[in-house]
This record gives sequence, C-alpha cells and structure tokens, in this order.
Amino acid sequence: MSVPRIFLNDGHSIPQVGFGVWQVPDDEVAEAVHVALEVGYRHIDTAAIYGNEEGVGRALKVTNVPRDELFVTTKVWNSDQGYDSTRKALDTSLAKLGLDHVDLYLIHWPCPEADRYVDTWKAMLELKESGKALSVGVCNFQPAHLQRLIDETGVAPAINQIELHPYLQQDELRAFNEEHGIVTEDWSPLASGKDVMDDETISEIAEAHDVTPAQVILRWHVQLGDVVLPKSVTPERIRSNLDLFDFELSGEEMAAIAALDRGMRTGPDPDTFNEGAR
Repeated sequence: MSVPRIFLNDGHSIPQVGFGVWQVPDDEVAEAVHVALEVGYRHIDTAAIYGNEEGVGRALKVTNVPRDELFVTTKVWNSDQGYDSTRKALDTSLAKLGLDHVDLYLIHWPCPEADRYVDTWKAMLELKESGKALSVGVCNFQPAHLQRLIDETGVAPAINQIELHPYLQQDELRAFNEEHGIVTEDWSPLASGKDVMDDETISEIAEAHDVTPAQVILRWHVQLGDVVLPKSVTPERIRSNLDLFDFELSGEEMAAIAALDRGMRTGPDPDTFNEGAR
C-alpha cells in the first residue's frame, strides 16, 4: 500500500500513517515491525521509555526496505531532559536502533514543573544541525509550551504529537499547530479501544462503507490532515489499519464524528504530568 506523505516546516516529509509500538514488548516488537513493513508501513514510531528500541532495531537490520524509504521516530524521556543529557540520550537510542540518524526526534512531555524543555529544545536543534536527527519536534505540548519554544529560540517544532481521537479532538491545539506550521500527529487514535470503537455513530458509518469502526476512525484522522499512529501486534489488524485509502468519509460523516468530542483523555494531562523528570 502506498501512503501519502505530509511536508514538514523544515522541508522534510513524513508518511501520514505510521506504526506505533507503545506497550509492545521488546521480544515481540521485531516481528510486529517486520509485518508492518511487509504490508507497506514505512513510518515506525518508538521511544526510549517504551523499552523496545533494540527490538525495532533488529527488524530494521533485516528488512529489505532501503533506509531512505524508512521514517524512524524516537523520543527523549523526561528523566533525560536538559541540554547535555538530551544529546547523550539520542546517542543511546541510535545505538539501540542500530542507526546513524533518526528521521524525527521528539521531546516526550513538557514536564512543566522541571522546566527543562527549553534547554532540551536547544539541544534538539543542535542535534538536527548535526544530522543525527533530520527533523525535531515535541509530544504533548500545549499552546503555552509551544509559544515559549518559539519565543526563546525562534524555531517552531516540525511535529506536535498529541493524544487525539473522536472523544478528544483538541481543536484549539490543532489550530495553534496549524497557525505556526506545526504538523499534528495523533497518538491513541482509537482512544485505546475505550468506548469510541463501539460508538453508534462510528458503527453506522462503518456499516455504510463496509469497513471496520477502526478504519472509519483512522480515515477520519487522515481526512483531518493529521499524521496518525495506529498500533497492533495482530497481522490482520496491522494490515487493515493501513487500508484507508479506497474509501472517503463525506462531509456529513466528518461532521457527525466532530460532534462526538467530549474532552475524554485516556492519558495524562500535559499541564500536570511530570513523571520521571529530575
């Protein structure tokens, strides 16, 4: 399957659908990534805290997909925030992945109490200049966090990866991202299976298109113009989560899903989450 790419504010581009590996154990992730690459994914999203960068690296080492067709993302964890420690953290991640660069390096959380995300961002910008990370961005940053980065460095992140699904649509944050040329990337796109997959509106739309509820939700993310990161270890679901480009949701269907927003988080609040920060 061929996946569209979205251009970033630094001139690089990212496949619009990626393969997320959060909570996939290191001894299982290589097979899952192998299947994903076989069916057409070219964008793999991991993180230091996931504990599976080595497993992802094993899959990348044996794949027949050329490196220049792959887009690999990892993230600096909260405990490694800070100028020097961020630079060291990427070296550690690169060694585990078996790569000389990643395509995207992200700050995992702003951790506002620790207040190191500006220094961390300055290190990220130097890592980009060095070529160890082709693009740099953030995860879970609110408008105030983003504005501070822009004000203090003059450089907006290429990506802001945030929790986003039909029950948490984050319109205000998405609008801020768009205004500043930041691509929105959506984690937990299916709300971790909590309620949204069984929503009556989603089910009716799925039936109308003869697709699964998961495919409807993922197609909604695509039509929003976001990058989306579904996750599965089941080969059939890995494949179906990418099979999104032979149907289209109508304007009425997009509006019906937009009406489902209820501000429901499945993960932490970025304004108060500081786990692991020193």
